[in-house]
Amino acid sequence: MIGSCPFVYWDVEVEWEREIIYYIRFKPRKTGASGLVPLPVRLFLAGKRTDIQGCVSDVLLNSGAYAHIYERVVSIPYGETASYGLIARDLATSPRLVGLAMKRNPTPLVIPCHRVVGKNGIGGFSPDIRIKEELLALEKRIKKTGRKDE
Repeated sequence: MIGSCPFVYWDVEVEWEREIIYYIRFKPRKTGASGLVPLPVRLFLAGKRTDIQGCVSDVLLNSGAYAHIYERVVSIPYGETASYGLIARDLATSPRLVGLAMKRNPTPLVIPCHRVVGKNGIGGFSPDIRIKEELLALEKRIKKTGRKDE
């Protein structure tokens, strides 16, 4: 199933089946697929959930080249960040490899690559750095209000 829902200036397109998410893409508004998006994803993007509980990334089900990096990124708490360097140290790898894994992450939000930041700045995010800024701002705002999952 493929569907999309709005998030700020973008459509968030999701390919999924039951609880498995195959990809999440941010697209310019009005260009996303017309179909349903899993409820946990919609609630997360609306700031009504602090996790995407009940959904799992397809890449976490298969042992791929970046699985250990993705598993570490999933452990970053909502509203917090970790640097590429910190994750690299934790996993005895290089920050560049962590960055490459984030760039190739097919399921942002489920594997919250927006929470991975540079040592001296926010780092990158494809296709638009403003998406990362908006996601981090959303999480900061919700964490500050102390809102619980619904």
